[in-house]
Amino acid sequence: MARAVTNEKKGDRIDYGIIMSVMLLALFGMAAIYMAVTADASATPMRAMLMQLLWYAIGGVGIFFVMQFDAEQLWRVAPLLFGLGIFLLIAVLFLYDRNVAASTGARSWFKFGPVTFQPSEVMKPAYILMLARVVTNHNVRFKHTWGNDWRLIGEMILWTIPVLVLMILQKDFGTSLVFAAIFAGVVLVSGITWKIILPIGLVAGGIGTGTILLVTQDWGRKILANVGFQEYQFKRIDAWLDPSASTSNSSYQLWQSMKAIGSGMMTGRGFNNLKVTVPVRESDMAFSAIGEAFGFIGCAVLILLYFLLIYQMIRVTFDTKNEFYAYIATGVIMMILFHVFENIGMNIGLLPLTGIPLPFVSQGGSFLLANMLSVGMVLSMRYHHQSYMFSREGEGFEA
Repeated sequence: MARAVTNEKKGDRIDYGIIMSVMLLALFGMAAIYMAVTADASATPMRAMLMQLLWYAIGGVGIFFVMQFDAEQLWRVAPLLFGLGIFLLIAVLFLYDRNVAASTGARSWFKFGPVTFQPSEVMKPAYILMLARVVTNHNVRFKHTWGNDWRLIGEMILWTIPVLVLMILQKDFGTSLVFAAIFAGVVLVSGITWKIILPIGLVAGGIGTGTILLVTQDWGRKILANVGFQEYQFKRIDAWLDPSASTSNSSYQLWQSMKAIGSGMMTGRGFNNLKVTVPVRESDMAFSAIGEAFGFIGCAVLILLYFLLIYQMIRVTFDTKNEFYAYIATGVIMMILFHVFENIGMNIGLLPLTGIPLPFVSQGGSFLLANMLSVGMVLSMRYHHQSYMFSREGEGFEA
């Protein structure tokens, strides 16, 4: 198989803009973790920072490793990684850490000595790769017709169902929403006609609205409980709909987060000068620490960095002009966007609490590693800037 030849030096093929954005987000993360741990006295600040730095170093190695894979190699390993992810999701149902499950209600963590690991984070980049392969393979074999578009949706659903079922069995509703967001993003750019997408979107929106309305009624809660809703999920929606109703109980975390962000006002209280107690501030509520310390300006800068990261990923996608890469980038972008939107939304009371951390900022090793590996897949697009196209059989590439 022939390959296109490029005269660019390796250093010229690295997208330093993406790397710089991630590094600046990491600085925000280190500052937030240091302030949160110092204020809460939940651990030694230096130890927490060293652990996070260690995960950043591991993630950096992971980025370098993933960058070595070109489109053809990513295509070939996609089923293997997806199978590994499914295996780990099944294994954690039997080997999950009992202490974490008792505190969070989710059976989704392994524990190896002092280190905990969430296999669903490994599944995220694997799922993105597999979904990109499925869509690309379909599009090179079939033209976009009404029947073929429904066939593509069916294929994507078949690959998604095992993941969502295992997430439900783990009682990890928040992560299930991340996979749903990735799925929706890839569907939007897959070429499926809007005559199919629009009705599906309206139905999904109606289901979401109907669920919220059911939560507000006693008879509705009984229906939702019969289909798997847990009491803590009802409490989170109650806290979202009326944060001031129970500020010392179910609404405490949200109320404290809103109070912390509001107290930061325009410029913030200053670095390491947190006064408001917010539970889990080093992880899910890291945005509240940034809001209190650096105010509206600091929050705006953080959001701008996310915007720049997403913009640069989109730009790389247009530059490389590779369909398989485009779907990979879409999955990564949707994953990061959903995390940012949901995390900031729940910190300021716009969305219910779901336990979704903030990319590159919140404390968490497996979550950070998944994000770094996903960025590595996007960086490989620029690093292997070659004009591949799929064979009509969808089994490989031709230069």
